[in-house]
Amino acid sequence: MGAELEDRAVRERALDPERSFLVQAPAGSGKTELLTQRYLRLLATVDAPEEVVAITFTRKAAGEMRARILEAIAHASDPAPEGAHRRRSRSLATAVRRRDAALGWSLAEHPARLRIQTIDALCAGLTRRMPWLSRFGAPPAIAEPFEPLYREAARATLRMVESGSHWSEAIARLLLHLDNDFPRAEVLLVRLLGRRDQWQRHLRRPGLESGALRVELETALGRVAGAHLAALREHLAGAAGADLARLAGYAGGVLAAQGKASPVTACAGMEALPAGTPDEVGHWLGLAELLLTGAGTWRKSLDARIGVPAGKGAAALAMRAMGKELLEHLADDEDLRARLHGVRTLPAPRYDDGQWEVLQALFELLHLALAQLRIVFQARGRVDYLEIDQAAVEALGEEDAPTDLALVLDYRIRHLLVDEFQDTSYTHYELLRRLTAGWSPGDGRTLFVVGDPMQSIYRFREADVALYLDARVRGIGPVTLEPLQLSANFRSTAGLVDWVNRAFPSVFPSVEDALAGAVTYRPSSAVHGPGPVPAVRVHAFADAGPDAQAQEVVRLIRETRAAEPDGRIAVLVRARSHLSALLPALRAADLPFQAVEIDALGERPVVRDLLALTRALLHPADRVAWLAVLRAPWCGLELADLHALVCGAPDTPVPALWGEPERRAALSEGGRERLQRVATILETALGERQRRPLAAWVEGTWLALWGPACVDGAGLGDAEVFLELLDALDEGGDLADLEQLQERVMGLRAPPDPRAPDTLQVMSIHKAKGLEFDTVIVPHLERGTPPGTRPLLRWTERRGADGADLLLAPITADGAQEDPIYRYLRDLDVTAARHEAARVLYVAATRARGRLHLLGQVGTRGDDGDLRAPPRDSLLALLWPVVESEFRAAAAHTTRAPALPESAPRTAAGILRRLPADWRAPAPEAAVDRSDAPPARAMPGAGVEFEWAGDTARHTGTVVHRALRCMARDGLASWDRARLQGARAAWRIALRRLGVAPDELDEAAARVHAALVAVREDPRAHWILSDEHREARSEYAVTGVAGGAIRRAVIDRTFVDAQGVRWIIDYKTGGHEGADVETFLDRERERYRDQLEGYAALLRSADARPVRLALYFPLLRGWREWAAPEQT
Repeated sequence: MGAELEDRAVRERALDPERSFLVQAPAGSGKTELLTQRYLRLLATVDAPEEVVAITFTRKAAGEMRARILEAIAHASDPAPEGAHRRRSRSLATAVRRRDAALGWSLAEHPARLRIQTIDALCAGLTRRMPWLSRFGAPPAIAEPFEPLYREAARATLRMVESGSHWSEAIARLLLHLDNDFPRAEVLLVRLLGRRDQWQRHLRRPGLESGALRVELETALGRVAGAHLAALREHLAGAAGADLARLAGYAGGVLAAQGKASPVTACAGMEALPAGTPDEVGHWLGLAELLLTGAGTWRKSLDARIGVPAGKGAAALAMRAMGKELLEHLADDEDLRARLHGVRTLPAPRYDDGQWEVLQALFELLHLALAQLRIVFQARGRVDYLEIDQAAVEALGEEDAPTDLALVLDYRIRHLLVDEFQDTSYTHYELLRRLTAGWSPGDGRTLFVVGDPMQSIYRFREADVALYLDARVRGIGPVTLEPLQLSANFRSTAGLVDWVNRAFPSVFPSVEDALAGAVTYRPSSAVHGPGPVPAVRVHAFADAGPDAQAQEVVRLIRETRAAEPDGRIAVLVRARSHLSALLPALRAADLPFQAVEIDALGERPVVRDLLALTRALLHPADRVAWLAVLRAPWCGLELADLHALVCGAPDTPVPALWGEPERRAALSEGGRERLQRVATILETALGERQRRPLAAWVEGTWLALWGPACVDGAGLGDAEVFLELLDALDEGGDLADLEQLQERVMGLRAPPDPRAPDTLQVMSIHKAKGLEFDTVIVPHLERGTPPGTRPLLRWTERRGADGADLLLAPITADGAQEDPIYRYLRDLDVTAARHEAARVLYVAATRARGRLHLLGQVGTRGDDGDLRAPPRDSLLALLWPVVESEFRAAAAHTTRAPALPESAPRTAAGILRRLPADWRAPAPEAAVDRSDAPPARAMPGAGVEFEWAGDTARHTGTVVHRALRCMARDGLASWDRARLQGARAAWRIALRRLGVAPDELDEAAARVHAALVAVREDPRAHWILSDEHREARSEYAVTGVAGGAIRRAVIDRTFVDAQGVRWIIDYKTGGHEGADVETFLDRERERYRDQLEGYAALLRSADARPVRLALYFPLLRGWREWAAPEQT
């Protein structure tokens, strides 16, 4: 209870509705609960719920926060719960209920009034409200992945080298710098476009032509060097600094007298430490040379080579003794060692002329590339998230010239809450600054940001922990933030918390440095008891085989399962490549697991077959693709038959060859039978090219071949992902770039196997952030990350009280010595990556509630058997001071994990069944009646004539279904009354195209409009169409095996809720004008029960989660739900 009591005062202060705070919330500290309480506290003080806006970075976080708030409000009148924080939440919710009742908010009926949204949703909303200023008309589509768009813009930019325009010279200058390597220039430019939010604003700086910008940038270089040297001098102030100066003066004099070339000679005659200014860098280099080796470690002794000879004179003896004492005194000062070594890599204070010319050319090229990217976005009608974010910032205007939208938001937003602030990018930071630009102290508006810099691990997404550190010191815009620190850990046992507190001070840097992305460790206090002993186990391997760690992981999982059958286990890795031995070992050991974005979809058999089918249909001359189609399980020709079919005719398309009687005769009897079954289908498909959408064409062919009969439930899910990608790339029934399809497929990750229990999950450490497990296993700590390529431009910002200094340098020319400014920025990036690696390790360790297993391996030297140091860029290197003793013991007694039993079954990732040669498709069942209109006759007891029976009712339902799919895609909040009213003409057109008679159009369109207005006003509809559910889909076409037969269906709406329940919802757009609506709804449930339970059976072939079924009646606001029967 001690830790909880310590935090209680901090948490209570954080609820002050008059003050702005920045809260550091370490892992397991109950951050979401605090955000929820703050939100409730603020709701009770405002005139409208829309005045409180909460921003998260993921839909899951937004959904969790909204659910907690609504649950707290709904249960505000329940008996008081146990626990102080629960009682506090209850009292806050009670106050909100009173406010709700007094002001008529009706939050229970209108939960969408709670402004809890992701940062991406906020930006998209801003661009919709100001389409002119944000440069968009209709909201553009988000096109993932974005690299093809960047590549198209980069290619168009570089091709202008021969245009004869004023751009040509700049492009030619850059290409010459890159040895005219056009493909490399394209790749480098693509990467820069993907990070344009970081450099784009700097292109607007004045003075590029006049030279003023060069002076500004070189001044910034000098300030960086000066700041480093000043901090170093301050660190050395005192007796140690004085002794060092005298020793350096002596050593420099000795070396100068001997005529030896050494940086130490610059210190000759020194009696006091040099000033901490850039012009004194030569003296500081001499001090670094005196004390450090070339590798940057402390010297073990000083000798004649460094200017301290072993003379017999009093001066020599005194200096030698002083040197020995000084080295002993400084040996443990890691911060000083790093700062001294850093002097050697300080940037040059000036650009040389050639370097500046390249930089100027690069600036011009980037201006052009941005323009080309905008053209690509407009031509394709698609953008990336960065474009939406930047457009949102522009829609708010500048601080001294806000737009009307900024003024409206300034009036409406009273309180702003931001979650996961440590993951903020420059664009999002600028958005917050502009949203709060008009605020002033004491005006009643507050900003509340929560995050944990120790968990900032998204540099690859342009997150910069320096922004968090800067906000803690200087606030955001005009808002000063009072820092608060949480320390209680509500997740892990005391044993785990204590180990983390002991280990991580040495893993994290000892001094914060925003420029290098360095944050210090802050300890936590355990709320729970000790837990299992030991809480943390280090499994050390020395010179072990490649499969040793995989086998040990299998053993640990079995051991954990035996002790805790229901416990949740996670295997976390730093990179997917670290699982190459582990995943096969888990499958061989018959340990089902869910792999979260791990398995490459392109390696799955069903996807390979579908890709081959797509290539074959699009290119009849693609022989490799056609052979793969005929080898695929729906046909299954033997290799001998394939050879007989195509041999001797290398230039003839395969479809032409199978029509030759002599070639068919050369096939085996089974081969002829197999080919006969598929040839007609494939020939028919080839004749339908560009008559149907591409995905529908390929899917229809695959279904006609009975491809679904060849795969299991997981394979059907893989096929669906591929077909969705094909649909996204469709250009008039064709593909513009087949290689792009191949590239995209290889970049996709297979969804987790829903049939596997979630008690064993395998994922990257980044994916595990925000999750928790009973047991966490982290293998391959010794594995590093591959080195990155050199970027076209390196840059960073050094933020200070007087603004931000920009540091940048262009790539060094091929074959030239690396530029010192570029090298400095590279070293800075390497250092920041190492600091982030420490945070990645912290995230991995703090996912565990009870047990943590750490696995790693080192080698030994052949000459003396001593341990080799782990790779510098590995997590093990960071943890080495803590775990070295375990590895030394492992080297003395080499650990060998027990081998897996030879009898263990070795299964493939999925079972692929080849259809028998004599296979025939089963007879089709009668079509399922998909009409959701009531029958033509009156329902018993209703006594009402249903004039909407028939085609018009069916077409009305079709249009409503389409509109609901659009609402789910766009977000129901974007469909206000004005948009609904404006869409009535579109509904009429759609109804007319479906065949609704002219004299019924107006009434049918009115029925559509009424249904959609009812949906917008219905809280249940907001829940049904919410984008915060997992695996949410509308008009979901599924094909699967149920009752021993292949069946197809289209599900109106399906998703997985926060409790892990799969929902299957069918819309019923008919009305009912009788009195007994409830009886009508009950009868409709019985009428459609078999149909929905059939849908559940289809999905259950690939999804083991519990399923609930429901009918939704928009016009009636009617709802009937029930649990799907268990599968037998």
